[in-house]
Amino acid sequence: MGDIKRCDWATTELGIAYHDQEWGVPVHDDRRLFEFLVLEGAQAGLSWETVLRKRDAYRRAFDQFDPEIVARYDQRKVARLMANAGIIRNRLKIEGTVRNALAFGAVQREFGSFDAYVWAFLGGKPKRNRWRTTRQVPARTDESDAMSADLRKRGFTFVGSTICYAFMQAVGMVNDHLVTCFRYSQVTVPRSAG
Repeated sequence: MGDIKRCDWATTELGIAYHDQEWGVPVHDDRRLFEFLVLEGAQAGLSWETVLRKRDAYRRAFDQFDPEIVARYDQRKVARLMANAGIIRNRLKIEGTVRNALAFGAVQREFGSFDAYVWAFLGGKPKRNRWRTTRQVPARTDESDAMSADLRKRGFTFVGSTICYAFMQAVGMVNDHLVTCFRYSQVTVPRSAG
């Protein structure tokens, strides 16, 4: 594994597995998109490694990220989540997840799917960047600014432009693997249907 060239940030066992299998791969499943939206918001102010360590607990705690179920959470459920040591116990983030689930459902009803809505910010196709160093990778872009503003207008929380850009990277809306990374060409090549 030592001779494989990866993006600089993939250094831990969890980070390497996430980098090699998920990060930057285009996602078009609404439940997975909701999962990444929740996790990116939960990560605010923390390391992504912390979120990866808690990801399985999040899946259990938030009903496998089913937005319809999460949208129905009441204050008793929020209190139980606040007592769950497996997740990040921040009341604003937990209540924000419930609020986001409600807004997520409204977007699905308006656009047919969250996938159709969110991918429209990039014209339905991934943006392929050609970064040579981590320093070149932006924290936000015009597209993430637009996504953030529109999500906020629709009632979403924890969706600042930096969080939106991290979401776009995670779900493959942008390919920000460095060109020297072995995954760059793998996620750039469109997968065949079927």
